[in-house]
Amino acid sequence: MTSRSGAQKRILVVEDEGAIRQTLRYNLTREGYQVSEASTGTSALSAARREHPDLILLDLMLPELNGLEVCRVLRQEMSTPILILTAKGTELDKVVGLQIGADDYVTKPFSLNELLARVSALLRRSEMSAQQQAETREVEEFGGFRIDRAARTVHVDGSELRLAPKEFDLLSLLVLNPGRVLSRQTIIQRVWGSKFFGDAKTVDVHVRWLREKFESFDRLPFRITTVFGVGYRLDRLDGQQAASTA
Repeated sequence: MTSRSGAQKRILVVEDEGAIRQTLRYNLTREGYQVSEASTGTSALSAARREHPDLILLDLMLPELNGLEVCRVLRQEMSTPILILTAKGTELDKVVGLQIGADDYVTKPFSLNELLARVSALLRRSEMSAQQQAETREVEEFGGFRIDRAARTVHVDGSELRLAPKEFDLLSLLVLNPGRVLSRQTIIQRVWGSKFFGDAKTVDVHVRWLREKFESFDRLPFRITTVFGVGYRLDRLDGQQAASTA
């Protein structure tokens, strides 16, 4: 599959079972993707750093270095979308994977149609996000809400809302990624930086402060949704869905 620029999308398949790896390669190649492979955690890190793929399909049960550790390391180094493949029946590994930066997961045995749909959706979302960030998006405005990143101001229906610096940065990040779940760790890295060693609950506190500040407005064109066990997502609402609080 190619992007709007015509470049073929590159996918790194990290899977230690040869039969599954070959099946994924065959079907992804048939869909038009350029596919590379890795069968261990350490080779996955090397391949990702060398090839800079557009998306990584990552099995959790890997030799040498497990998938969760691979995901954690990769997320510290790059923002490449990561789709976890897990055979485990519990929710724990899925939640942990999302917490450390994975973008989505599929449980084995999986439907190829579902997998391909999720791959396509992640690539589309990643491309849109990249395009948005590449553009000069100093000002965003929708439904009476306006954020000016250059002036660091926020207005709702013409009224300015005073925000502390980190509150503004957090809101700016959420607005920039509508509909996307951002883990607490991702938020900390993007808002507070990699050198921050405080508690992840700092994010919860700042989200609460944002919600409290938006409570005074009758309606908002978005809602900040808590994704339990993972993080937060900003959902844009149409006129009929407009929330009274964030």
